[in-house]
Amino acid sequence: MSRSLAAGLALGFVLDRALGDPARFHPVAGLGRWAAAVERHTYRDHRGAGALHHVAVTAPLVGAAVLAERGCRRPWQRTLLTAAATWAVVGGRSLVREGSIIAEQLGRDDLPAARVQVTHLVGRDPSRLDADGVARAATESLAENTSDAVVAPLLWGAVLGVPGLVGYRAVNTLDAMVGHRSARYERFGWASARIDDVANLVPSRVSAALAVGLAPHVGGRPVDALHAWVRDARHHPSPNAGPVEAAFAGAMGVTLGGINDYGGRLEHRAEMGDGPTPTVTDLPRATRLATAVAWAAAALSVGLALAPRPWRHRRHPRP
Repeated sequence: MSRSLAAGLALGFVLDRALGDPARFHPVAGLGRWAAAVERHTYRDHRGAGALHHVAVTAPLVGAAVLAERGCRRPWQRTLLTAAATWAVVGGRSLVREGSIIAEQLGRDDLPAARVQVTHLVGRDPSRLDADGVARAATESLAENTSDAVVAPLLWGAVLGVPGLVGYRAVNTLDAMVGHRSARYERFGWASARIDDVANLVPSRVSAALAVGLAPHVGGRPVDALHAWVRDARHHPSPNAGPVEAAFAGAMGVTLGGINDYGGRLEHRAEMGDGPTPTVTDLPRATRLATAVAWAAAALSVGLALAPRPWRHRRHPRP
């Protein structure tokens, strides 16, 4: 079982790197439509309704994943199922492609196009960002989403198989849909936001640790990345984005953070790292670091899938 899981994770990751997200009928888009349909019946402006909504969306999906995995009678069937689920939930290729497109647009001084393109990655208002502001936004998103879209699903898949892959993607999608602060979702989205925080607690630290170790890949020093992580991560409003963004900033020798405009609501994010604000020349470095972290996370997840599971004991016949 562990070999088929490891093989499926590896195959699904390679499919994502080679093909990117499905152009049509993306399963995550379908998940979003399912969550929106459920919300029409569960929405009330209080936390209890939000918790019920979270369970109503995720439980059937995880249950179906459990049944699908148990229905695999041959190792190759489980490998293919795991590969399909991994390809569906991991988004590393599309993430770095967006970063590369933005770098190309900024490189030819097409700031209006870059402002539009960066909305694919961030929720802030880019209309008043200059080129460096767009580069910073893209770099921060590459860091955070490498953890959310690549490292976390791979690790959950390595530990819990297809239910872990599907369950994590459902949790992360719900956080994106209702977990943000707004008049509608302040209370209703509370449970989804907190569950996502818990689900990403370990993966975000793994992502930061990988960025520290891979700092030389982008001309940085591990000691600088570690220093930025330890010193600056706690000042970020997100308990999980902070470590990853700080480690990326230290690894690249840049400063992330500053003023963000969320549709007229200004937030000052504490500065992380030492060095200048990222420019267009730093975006290719950010995509290289994100890619390296993704491959390292894939190798780690395969190794974790192959590791002995202490809670799984073989049954021996009674003497």
